[in-house]
Order: sequence, then structure tokens, then C-alpha cells
Amino acid sequence: MAAPAPTSAARALRNVVFVDGVRTPFGKAGKKGIYAETRADDLVVKVIRELLRRHPQLPPERVDEVAIAATTQIGDQGLTIGRTAALLAGLPKSVPGFAIDRMCAGAMTAVTTTASGIAFGAYDIAIAGGVEHMGRHPMGEGVDPNPRFLSDKIVDPSALVMGQTAENLHDRFPHLTKERADKFAAASQEKYAEAVKTGKIGPEFVPVATRSAELGWGLATEDEPPRPGTTVETLAELKTPFRPHGRVTAGNAAGLNDGATGALLADEETARELGLPIGMRLVGYAFAGVEPEVMGVGPVPATEKALKRAGLSIEDIGLFEVNEAFAVQVLAFLDHFGIADDDPRVNKWGGAIATGHPLASSGVRLMTQLSHQFAEHPEVRYGITTMCIGIGMGGTVIWENPHWSGK
Repeated sequence: MAAPAPTSAARALRNVVFVDGVRTPFGKAGKKGIYAETRADDLVVKVIRELLRRHPQLPPERVDEVAIAATTQIGDQGLTIGRTAALLAGLPKSVPGFAIDRMCAGAMTAVTTTASGIAFGAYDIAIAGGVEHMGRHPMGEGVDPNPRFLSDKIVDPSALVMGQTAENLHDRFPHLTKERADKFAAASQEKYAEAVKTGKIGPEFVPVATRSAELGWGLATEDEPPRPGTTVETLAELKTPFRPHGRVTAGNAAGLNDGATGALLADEETARELGLPIGMRLVGYAFAGVEPEVMGVGPVPATEKALKRAGLSIEDIGLFEVNEAFAVQVLAFLDHFGIADDDPRVNKWGGAIATGHPLASSGVRLMTQLSHQFAEHPEVRYGITTMCIGIGMGGTVIWENPHWSGK
């Protein structure tokens, strides 16, 4: 007689919290950038060590996983960077790690993946983040796209060039004009400059020692990409490199950048046990696919899916951190949900157009800023971090403010 099959017990999910996030200052990619002679994995080491330094009540051996994203997993961004960076950072050899890739949403996916493990009970504490050294590793380095993508017309040829996909988005939504994009970009620079001036941006930085064979040693303590004083008039004069007489310029898009981010995630009970702060609580997340040639619209279906699964509506969201890969993709998101271009809930401290967008690292920058904004706004209960993703995707994470006043 066969033994009865074991019955599966119901498993309660645990609350996942974002404890803290840090990042290196972001640099300009290229030979003149601050990180031109700094290794990508050393940038990750800095953020891991900084997370542990800021939270001495966390025994390093209690870290159950390290997930680090990189879009171009080659050279000093390769070799299972989550594991190798953990070892280099001095975490015990018992702490495992892995690498992850979802292009621009790499760090976001590192967070949602490890957070899912925490909710399920596989981990209590995890470190998740991302790095991109676009000076050493340009996007697409070493890739070999299958020729069937074009021969079988699976994607439009423009789908593999992110700037062209942004031009396509302008085509699809002609009311999203270059003038609107330039105005949004200038506002991003202005909000960022004000946030730095008032100390909103800066506390999350970990200084990085830099080396230059020509200039010697230096210390990176602030973002390199911002262009303070940018005006709509100066933006109007910039070239449109992706199309003659186009609408996408270096001024209304994020640049090519280097940098790393890291976040500490935990089960809420474990965080309270260890005395770790709780910056925000994970509510839900979703990723969605769209036509690759208009990848910038990805945050729209991802947000709709995430809200539906969480039982929320866009009216419940009090703060938005939308990655500014291109101004037009943020405008497409705002228009879809009936949100004004200058809504004060959106990117309160500016965005990637000002601070830079080192691809796989940016998701945790959005989360860190939202967490800090939650602390200042107890009247807000929910916020989202959302971004478009290359090859036609979007990702959205919904967070709850632990400081919510109940009003």
C-alpha cells in the first residue's frame, strides 16, 4: 500500500522592509570621468562596506544573500559579481552571492528577487544593488544579437538603440513635444540642485577614493553629471543625435555614467530584533513587457499590474520616483495617469537627467530617495519606484511609508 502523499501546509508570507540604501557618487563615463581608472567591482565593495559600517548592530554573518546587478557582465563586472564583491568587501565566506541582469532594472530586480526570498522565508537579511561602469563597458559590449530578431521581424531595427526608441515614443505620442521634454529636463536639473543645496541629496553617498595616472589620487564626494543652471533655451540648441531634426538630445536624456548602489533588506521582525531602522515596507511589484521599439512606455503596464495586484489605484500613491532615462518616457507615464508634468509628488529631488543613470544601479537610487522622502512626509502612505527597461519592459515597485500618520 502506497504511503499517502504529504499535504502542503499553508505558508504565511513575511513583511519585507527596506532598511537603508547607499550609493557612490555617479560619474561621467569616459576617459575624463572620475572613475576612469577605478574598477567596477571596487565600487560595489564600497557600498557593501558602507552598509555594514552604518549598521554595526548587524553581524555580517547574518547576511544571507548578496545580489548585485550589472547589464554588461564582462571584465570587472563579471565573475558572479555578487559573490566576488561580497568576498572582497570582507563578508564571511559563508555568505553567498549572485549576479543578475535586467538591463536598467538590474538593481530593482535584485531587490525584488531577494525580497521575494525574504517573504518566503529563505532569507532573513539580504544586500541587493547594482553597478555599471559604462566608461569601461559600453552598453552592448560583447553581445551577439541573434540575426532572427531582424530577419524574422521580431523587433524593429530601432529596438536595440535606446535613443531611437525614445524618438519612436515621440512619434507615437506627438503631443509629447520636444519643448515639453526640454522643460521637464530643465526642471529636473533645478530640483536636483536645490536638493543638494538643502542637504536632501548627499547623506546616501559613500565617498570613493579615485586614482588618475595623470592627476594622482582624488576623492569622489558628489555627482559629476549634473548641469546646474540648465535652461530651456540652452536645451533647445542641442543636437539630436538619434535622428535629424529629432527631439531627443543629451539634455533631455540621462547620460552615460559610472556608479554603484546597494540596499539592505530584511524581514521586518528580524530588523526589529537587531535594531535596524525601517525605511519603508514592500507592498508589491510587477514587471511587464511592451513593444521593444517603444520600451519607454514600459512603466505604464507595469504600474497598472502592480497596483491591481496590490488592490490600490494611482490616487493612492503620494510619491513617485520615476527613472528619467528620457524625459519623453516620464511624460508618457504622467500623461497616461493624468498627472501634470510639474506635479510636486514626482521626482521631488530631480532625477536621472541630472544625477545620471549608470544602468543596472539606478533602481536602488530611486528606492533610497523614496525612503528618505517618506521620512519627511508622514501624510503619504504609499509611493512607487518605476522605470523603463531595454528590449521592451517596465518595472514598478510599490512601497508603504512606516512613518505614515494615518491621516
